[in-house]
Amino acid sequence: MNQEVVNVILQCKKDIWKDQDLYDLVNDYFENSLQSLDFCTALEACLKRSLHTQSIVLLALQKFEEEHENAQAHSQEESVNPYPKTLQELSNFKATGDPFTQEFFSLFQDVYKQQVLMLEKLQAKKRKLDKKLKSMKGWRKVSNVIFIAAFVSVLICSVVAAAVTAPPVVTALAAAAAVPLGSMGKWLNSIWSKCERDLKGQREVIFSMQIGNYVVIKDLDSIRVLVDKLQIEIEALLQTADFAMREDEAVVIAVTEIKKKVSGFMKTIQDLNDHADKCSRDIRRARAVILRRIINYPSGSDQSNGMPFLS
Repeated sequence: MNQEVVNVILQCKKDIWKDQDLYDLVNDYFENSLQSLDFCTALEACLKRSLHTQSIVLLALQKFEEEHENAQAHSQEESVNPYPKTLQELSNFKATGDPFTQEFFSLFQDVYKQQVLMLEKLQAKKRKLDKKLKSMKGWRKVSNVIFIAAFVSVLICSVVAAAVTAPPVVTALAAAAAVPLGSMGKWLNSIWSKCERDLKGQREVIFSMQIGNYVVIKDLDSIRVLVDKLQIEIEALLQTADFAMREDEAVVIAVTEIKKKVSGFMKTIQDLNDHADKCSRDIRRARAVILRRIINYPSGSDQSNGMPFLS
């Protein structure tokens, strides 16, 4: 979704909302979502390095199979170092190091803190709107009681005027007063309905942002767990590779250990890649849903009206 389009829509809706706090909150939400997408991009770069590391490990295993078969076919005297290519690939693997940089973790911490802070702001705003809505409903009941009392008073005056045979002019005025009171009642009811509709519309926008924000936080939690797991697995493989490079006899033992660990290592990379894709999709989907809410606010029109902007 083009951020310039988002900015134009938000600016157009600013005058309609008449709530600067809500406008600022929505702006902050979209800014945070962009930073979260930047994090997803950084994660993709780390995953590419992880896949490169994976390819080196798999190549080392392939070279080992070739050299091990050749070593068994010849005597040890004919080859002082039977696994030169395997050791070279393991050396290349060690040189790749950790695919996750310090900048990546700093970005993760910043994005995570922003998401948590945004969730707190959204919760506070929703509580404020709920309180306003509850108060508004209470005042609406009070105003209805007052209006009904006034209407009944006019009717009583009409009856009394007729009972005491008041002059025709007084009776006519008392009866006529009931007509504008009825129109005023409809007018007051429309005002209260509009206020309630506006507050509910604002609450729907906040609720949509809360859901999107909560989902992203959960995605980030899952990503952090998988990143930690992948780092542990890479460190274990690096230690095994280091052991293999100490002496020729250790290569067979080390490669056997690597074979046991490589499938779990590859699965973690795939799981992390899937979660990275999910996080990116969730962020974009939340932006689209919230923008649709904003486009339709406060008219409550059909949601399809906003779809051209969401492509």
